[in-house]
Amino acid sequence: MPTYTNPVYNGYFADPFVWHHEGIYYAIGTGAAEAEGEVEVQLRVFPLLRSENFVAWEFAGNALLRPDAALGDNFWAPEVAYWDGTFYLYYSVGHGDKQHQLRVATSDRPLGPYEDIGEPLLKLETYPFAIDPHPFRDDDGQWYLFYARDFLDTEAGARVGTAIVVDRLQTMTTLAGTEQTVLRARSEWQRFLANRPMYEGVYDWHTLEGPCVRKHKGRYYCFYSGGRWETEEYGVDYGIADRITGPYSDAGNENGPRVLRTVPDRVFGPGHNSIVFGPDHQTEYVIYHAWSADRSARRMCLDKLIWTPDGPRCQGPTWTPQTI
Repeated sequence: MPTYTNPVYNGYFADPFVWHHEGIYYAIGTGAAEAEGEVEVQLRVFPLLRSENFVAWEFAGNALLRPDAALGDNFWAPEVAYWDGTFYLYYSVGHGDKQHQLRVATSDRPLGPYEDIGEPLLKLETYPFAIDPHPFRDDDGQWYLFYARDFLDTEAGARVGTAIVVDRLQTMTTLAGTEQTVLRARSEWQRFLANRPMYEGVYDWHTLEGPCVRKHKGRYYCFYSGGRWETEEYGVDYGIADRITGPYSDAGNENGPRVLRTVPDRVFGPGHNSIVFGPDHQTEYVIYHAWSADRSARRMCLDKLIWTPDGPRCQGPTWTPQTI
């Protein structure tokens, strides 16, 4: 039986999204240049990986033909959906933590090249910071887009900061405009930064990001990453709902993330996950990034997803050899 040891790819590969198509596994993520805003000389952005056995991953080029440079140099958190013969690449682009917008590009091949459709999914004037798009197809065939955006209100005890919403996809490249709030930050471990200057004010800023949705036994589970991505408090938790648009509840996480969290002296800041079935087509795996020992790079890892009576848990993070 094949084995792996995390990380499964040694290059910089944050926000990993993995999908399976015609017998091959593909992964797309945020590379070092995309994360640090150094893509000026690149004709394509977003690194791609390819694997035939889910264990050995090889670099397969970059995915996206770079759109207008005026959009920004930071390209974050790509995800791919396949529908009706076309691959749709959802991503965000902007100028650091200012003016970040959601966009979509298309290709007829999983490795691209993907070409931007020329229009944002959301108006920048209305949504000056929107990131981490996650497409999800429900059982009835309807597609939805989960993503993270900023909130400044504290209604019902919610914390100011970045949080998760969902909208119906009218087509694969247009949103219906019926956005619903999925989850807002409400716990101390979800703090991004105290006294953060934002939007002409100063806030105790909290962050929920990186949504990933699974339907299990009739209920919707929205996995997310909370806290500051550079710290040991960062980890993966989830909310549960009976309907795709909510209401969702993540009660029970007051003491920290329940799916993935830092293991002192072993694994630092695991987060921003996707979920895919392994080679047996039955076992689900959480794909996530974690920091290297010297904190110089975020690298792709994977571990089994376990459905327990108390909710979903990850059999990880691991750092020793594991069996597929």
